[in-house]
Amino acid sequence: MKDESLIRLPRLLKRAFLLLLTAISLAGCGEEGDEVTKAQPGKVAAEPQRSGDPERGRDALLNRAVVTCGLPISAYRRSVGDTPPELLLPDRTGLNAELPYSLTAHEAASGVELVTSNCMGCHAARLNDELVVGLGNEFLDFTRDPIVSVESAGAYVEGEAEAAEWRKWADRIDAIAPYMMTDTLGVNPANNLTVALFAHRDPKTLAWSDEPILDPPPEKPLPVSVPPWWNMRKKNASFYNAEGRGDQVRFMMLASATCTDSPEEAAAIDAWMVDVRAYLLTLEPPPYPYPVDSDLAERGGKLFSKNCKRCHGTYGEEESYPNKLIALENAGTDPALARGSYEDADRFIRWFNSSFYGEMSRVEPALGYIAPPLDGVWSTAPYLHNGSVPTLATLMDTSSRPKYWRFASAKPDYDPRTLGWDYAEVPHGKEGAMSWDERNRIYDTTLRGYSNQGHDFGDELTPAERKALLEYLKTL
Repeated sequence: MKDESLIRLPRLLKRAFLLLLTAISLAGCGEEGDEVTKAQPGKVAAEPQRSGDPERGRDALLNRAVVTCGLPISAYRRSVGDTPPELLLPDRTGLNAELPYSLTAHEAASGVELVTSNCMGCHAARLNDELVVGLGNEFLDFTRDPIVSVESAGAYVEGEAEAAEWRKWADRIDAIAPYMMTDTLGVNPANNLTVALFAHRDPKTLAWSDEPILDPPPEKPLPVSVPPWWNMRKKNASFYNAEGRGDQVRFMMLASATCTDSPEEAAAIDAWMVDVRAYLLTLEPPPYPYPVDSDLAERGGKLFSKNCKRCHGTYGEEESYPNKLIALENAGTDPALARGSYEDADRFIRWFNSSFYGEMSRVEPALGYIAPPLDGVWSTAPYLHNGSVPTLATLMDTSSRPKYWRFASAKPDYDPRTLGWDYAEVPHGKEGAMSWDERNRIYDTTLRGYSNQGHDFGDELTPAERKALLEYLKTL
C-alpha cells in the first residue's frame, strides 16, 4: 500500500510549485546607516524604463525560468504523470509543451533537468473556462505548509546529482515556508515571502545563508490580491503602495531571489526580463462576455466622470491615468499593508536599495495606496488590495459587504449580476469546531490586514446610480 502522503502528492506538488511570483512589495537592508527615503501621497511621476522586444518577451515568459531551482523532471514525471489538456498552453516549446502553464523546465548547471514554478502560477487564471494570461489567480491555496509536499517529492528523486538539486530547492522552500502560510485560501503572501528571501541573502553578493542574516518578517503574512498584468502599461510605480520606484524589471524579477546566488546569475535573468516587460505592456483585458445595456452604461459613464475619474482616470478614445497615490485617511481601506512597509521594513528597504536589484530601482514606501487603473475591472474580483470584497456590487455599497464569506465553489464561478466571483456569506469567523479545510476557506474581515473597510464613495450614490455605474464598468 502506498504512503498516503504520496497518494496526495500530485495535488500537493501543484501547491508547492505556485509559490513565488512577481508583484512583490517591500524590500531593502544594506549598511545599518544607509538612509531610507519615504514617499508622500500624491501624483507618482513617470521614470525612464528600458525598452524590449514583446515577441521575444512572450517566448521568454512561456519558456524560460525566472526561478532556477526545483524538482528534477524525472521525479516530477514519476510522481505527477501526464498533464491534463486544459492546463497546457499553446506555443510552449520543448519540455515546456508537456508541462502545466504554471511550471517551466530548466536545465541546471549540473545538467539535471528541473521543473520550476513560473510567473503564470499567480498571474494567469481561468475565467469562464478560458485561461487569461495576466489575470491574477485568486484561488491559490497558501494555507498549507508547502514543505510537506516538497519533502515527499524527495521519495521520487534518484541519484546524487538529482538529490543535490532537489535538496537545494527543498532548503530554500523550507527557509521561507513559515512566512508564506496565509489564513485564507485565495490571498497571496508575495510580500512576506520576498522579504523572507532577503533575510537569507547578502545584499552585495546575493550569497545564500541557511540562517537569516536579518531579522525575518512576521510569520503571519498580510493578505494581497494579485493585480492584473495589463495595468502595468499605465502605472508609474510598482505595488499597491507605489513603493517600487525606478526600473520596473528589477521588481518583476524578484522571484528569482529564491535561487539566484550571485549578481551574475541575476543579471542573466534581467537581460531577458526586459523583453517580458515589453510583452506585458501589450496585454489587453478580456472583453466583457455578457450583454451590456448601452443606455444604462452611458448614464453610468457620466456618473463615473463626475465621481471617479480624478483618481482612476478616463477611458475610451482619450484615455488618461493620474497615477494618484491616495493617503490612508482618504482611502479608508485596511492600513496594515501600507503601514508595515512604511514603519517596520527599514532593514529590507536598505537591503534592496544596496543590492543588485536596487542598482536601477529603489523602494520608497508611503502611507497610502495607489488608485489603480480600471481596465477590465469587472474581471479582477475580489476587490481592494487585500481581496476582502468579493464583487463590484459590494464594493459600491459598504452596507452589503459580507463580514465572513467564502467562495461558493472550489472552481472560479463568475456572477454577472454582481460582477465578481460567486460567494456565500457564513455566520461566523474562523473560531469554533470545523474542519481545517472549512476554516481556511472563510474570509474573516475581522482579522488584522483582512478588513473590508474604506473606499466608501459608492455609498453617496442612489441604488439606481450604482446600477448605472456598474453597467459602465463592464465596458472598460
